[in-house]
Amino acid sequence: MPLSFSGHCLCGAVGFHTEGPSLWVAHCHCQRCQRAHGAAFVTWVGWKAAQVRWQDPQQALHWYLAEATGAERGFCRHCGSPMAFRSPRYPGELHLARALFDGPLDRAPQSHAFHASHVDWVHVAEELPVDEDPPSGG
Repeated sequence: MPLSFSGHCLCGAVGFHTEGPSLWVAHCHCQRCQRAHGAAFVTWVGWKAAQVRWQDPQQALHWYLAEATGAERGFCRHCGSPMAFRSPRYPGELHLARALFDGPLDRAPQSHAFHASHVDWVHVAEELPVDEDPPSGG
């Protein structure tokens, strides 16, 4: 039986449903994620893009394109919730913010990505591998 997970933005205008196992879960400490989310780090869940179905009856999902990198960040145009990340660097993948999921997933966070950019005002106690330039991340 396939695994399925769902989630939504703060106001509920944009939802998503995923099928199958996730690819990975990682805490991203890059400065772009810090600025986009206003947080010390963002926990992303990697999926094959084909595994994700958006539920967006109001067409509220909007994509911001960072022209320098070609990466895009998806957010709800109603409540502003940052939701997704996609990039030519990770073809065929869609990264969804872990905090948006309704419940448990098929895996826990596995690593800290771009840890060289971590902030000095948050100390994460867990012992996960540190990857300064991972193959996947936000």
